[in-house]
Amino acid sequence: MSSQEGRPPVWSYWLVLPLFIVFWGLFAWHLESPLLPGPLQVLETLMEEARGGQLWFHLSATLARVAVAFTLAMLLGTFIGIAMGRSRTANALFDPMLVLLLNLPALVTIILMYVWFGLVEAAAVMAVVINKIPNVAVTVREGARSLDYRLEQMATVYGFTRWQRLREVWVPQLFPYLMAATRGGLSLIWKIVLVVELLGRSSGVGFQLHLAFQVFDVAAILAYSLAFIAVVQLIELGLLQPVERRANRWRQPEQAHA
Repeated sequence: MSSQEGRPPVWSYWLVLPLFIVFWGLFAWHLESPLLPGPLQVLETLMEEARGGQLWFHLSATLARVAVAFTLAMLLGTFIGIAMGRSRTANALFDPMLVLLLNLPALVTIILMYVWFGLVEAAAVMAVVINKIPNVAVTVREGARSLDYRLEQMATVYGFTRWQRLREVWVPQLFPYLMAATRGGLSLIWKIVLVVELLGRSSGVGFQLHLAFQVFDVAAILAYSLAFIAVVQLIELGLLQPVERRANRWRQPEQAHA
């Protein structure tokens, strides 16, 4: 079964989402509490923040941090993972550190980075990268261990260059593991970036959530949270899924035959 078959169809989102909004509205109307504003009030707050430019400014700040941290974590984690999967020596050297970092709470890393380097942008990004590298490395290591040695022999027989070997032999086999690391990485980095912003930055969605929490502005908390979730879903549906479908086209004849 392909990964596409295991994922709910897009139309299911359009079915469940209106039902959730109706339930939310009815529940908020029944409670009549400022602690649970209704959908219309949250939408009004969202539109007000968008018209004033605050929403776009803080969303772009968060997305910039996510992009930088994600790129660095994927590059470093992929390099370490491949090295560990292909070399017993590298695996013996890096594995204890990966175990340590995997069990180190993200909050501790964030606090240490801010204490050691100050409340600066580099410390915020480093805290996210350090928390993500071990997950990428562990996932890619499993892919590197499963590389088909027969394809390696074929590449040697046909005299593939290192670039050809990487592009034609390694990347297609590692792709499912890279996609797993990408999805897992984004889902983790989104959350850590918000905590980083909440604790030590003066911009971003996490910073705005912190300000709203201080005055118990639940409508603003929900507005920024929903805007953030919408961006994440757009990236998933508009970027990650099309890339995965395109890269997995070569598998479809084999799957149909099976």
